[in-house]
Amino acid sequence: MNGTLNKVMLIGHLGDDVKLHYFEGGNCIGRFQLATNEVYVNKTTNEKIVSTEWHNLVVRNKAAEICEKYLSKGDKIYVEGRIKSRQWQAEDGSMKHTTEIQVTEFTFLTTKKDTEGNKQNQGSESAKNTNFDTPSKGLPINDLPF
Repeated sequence: MNGTLNKVMLIGHLGDDVKLHYFEGGNCIGRFQLATNEVYVNKTTNEKIVSTEWHNLVVRNKAAEICEKYLSKGDKIYVEGRIKSRQWQAEDGSMKHTTEIQVTEFTFLTTKKDTEGNKQNQGSESAKNTNFDTPSKGLPINDLPF
């Protein structure tokens, strides 16, 4: 090991949908922003303070396509990656600079598609469960009849 480490782990919410850009040869890159929050109480005013930090995330190729397909604004995700700074010359001739998280691993924690599906399933399940009564006959729930 060379004595250095560049590793980032974040849990946050997407600030917007994933934007894909395709290159010649079929490769693609996906970009989106992730918001992480720090919550604390101001000791002098007893006021709850929420501080939001925005992170620019970059995913590549198949991972980018998966993120674009399943994630949308507001979804919660866990990501691992590394910090990468880059600079480029803008059309007006000025030098631009950005710091990004190059994502290597990710896990979807909540997606709106999952949440909407669960709400529909819960609604239909609760309707099913209310159509019948389970007779208890005075027996404890864990008392088996055999």
